[in-house]
Amino acid sequence: MKPESLYQMLIRCHWKSPGKYSRVNFVLVLSSVALITFLEMEGLAQTPATIADQLTTQERIEKSKWWPTKGLAARTDYLGTSACVECHFAIVKSQARHSMAKASAPAANSDILRDHAGQNFQLDGYDYKITRQPDGRISYSVTGPANSSSGPVSWGFGAGKVGQSYLSEENEKFYEIRFSYFDTLHAFGVTPNQSPQSASTIKSATSRLLSEGEAQRCFGCHTTASKTGGHFDPANAMPGISCEGCHGPGARHVAAMKAQDLDAGIAAIVNPGKLKPVDQVDFCGACHTTWWDAKGIGASGVANVRFQPYRLESSRCWGKGDVRLTCAACHNPHQPLVRDTASYDNRCLSCHVSMPGAKATAEHPGAACPVAKQNCVSCHMPKYEVPDMHFKYTDHRIRVVKAGETFRD
Repeated sequence: MKPESLYQMLIRCHWKSPGKYSRVNFVLVLSSVALITFLEMEGLAQTPATIADQLTTQERIEKSKWWPTKGLAARTDYLGTSACVECHFAIVKSQARHSMAKASAPAANSDILRDHAGQNFQLDGYDYKITRQPDGRISYSVTGPANSSSGPVSWGFGAGKVGQSYLSEENEKFYEIRFSYFDTLHAFGVTPNQSPQSASTIKSATSRLLSEGEAQRCFGCHTTASKTGGHFDPANAMPGISCEGCHGPGARHVAAMKAQDLDAGIAAIVNPGKLKPVDQVDFCGACHTTWWDAKGIGASGVANVRFQPYRLESSRCWGKGDVRLTCAACHNPHQPLVRDTASYDNRCLSCHVSMPGAKATAEHPGAACPVAKQNCVSCHMPKYEVPDMHFKYTDHRIRVVKAGETFRD
């Protein structure tokens, strides 16, 4: 049996029968397979040394009091950012400029839709038009050679830095509209993951019905409190990922702090920054895809460059996990994403020695780069375009990249 086939079999065993195949035995066998694969198949993503501590998002949800997308807290436990701003004014105002805070918006509040209202565009031989009603509601229409269709645009998902996709809600069901806006194109195109081939019917040219599970995942990672008390309730969701989307519902925290019960107040809120490194990365991976989540869906090809936690933990430098290499170590979740590559040099040099010939130490275990001492990520974290996203994502599988090297799974 080829190593990769055995590897895939073990993944299936773990996911289908976690009790029968214990994580410890699985790790022992997987480690052997990974070693063989490394020797025989250059380029396969490295199996993390922390694999025994990593979990799927569903496992995290089941064992944790609070985890992103858990959805068991009551809706009344959520107060919104207006309660947070009383004590954390600067952080709340700064976080509001982060793309996470703008991850979704009711269609009537979407700047992109309002800016393109009244405009026509064509995809696959069909004519589309976005219309803004007098009351502010947004609708769209599709016209084909023989017939036409129309419907409401209910939500816009995406901050617009990459693009924005749209959902239509009709009869308590959600439909993924066929067109999305892409910032690099400055235009609308076919929604990612929908067939790029020409739509064969007016129905397929209009939208795709989402399963309840798909709709919950969309809202769970683009809104706050869309699932409460164990029930999916998007009508009461707060747009975007705000404070309570990561720190958990704040009612008990606020009440305790107002009562000057500091210990109870701290215990009532979650601080992801205090988690150990592997847990921090899995925490972000609840929406950005953990290592086990990626393996569970069989992620492969350039599209998995979007799964930053998975790619990061597949890096050789991830090792046994290091607080200097977590998501939040490089990206402040309370501030807009920094896009200047040179600004990340200090993070790289917190692990790597900077002078050629200098010996690595316990504090700086990484060797010096023989090529440069600045703009590290421009070489070691190359960008790859995901075709149906029309966007180049930074690959978080940190490595030495050879000239002309194509994307590595």
